[in-house]
Amino acid sequence: MDVNWLAVIAAAISSFLLGGIWYGPVFGKAWMNAAALDEAALKARNLALVFGGSFVLALIASASFAVFLGPEVDATTGALYGATAGVCWVGASFGINYLFERKSLALFLINGGYHAIQFTLIGLVLGAWR
Repeated sequence: MDVNWLAVIAAAISSFLLGGIWYGPVFGKAWMNAAALDEAALKARNLALVFGGSFVLALIASASFAVFLGPEVDATTGALYGATAGVCWVGASFGINYLFERKSLALFLINGGYHAIQFTLIGLVLGAWR
């Protein structure tokens, strides 16, 4: 499979930046509350592991989505496929786990919403950069 690795890296960066905005100024406090986290718990984590691992996982997601999309997809189709993957695959899978784990609807909407937009953005970048 012919993969545009620069597009994959750009898609992963866009995903990573979206996460910083989504879980920071947009939904940071609501996410912390829904996930039962506080500032002390967040400060106690290994930042290199969290952020480095998150970027590596975003690269994996972007690369596998590039393979899924193939080389001939355009920006609109990539974004639509991304939205479908984010909502129907990732969101639905989170929903199953969250139901069994009895996690809140708020946490589901925050996390599921992030991944819906994340994959939409990844598909858009990959499709636009053919």
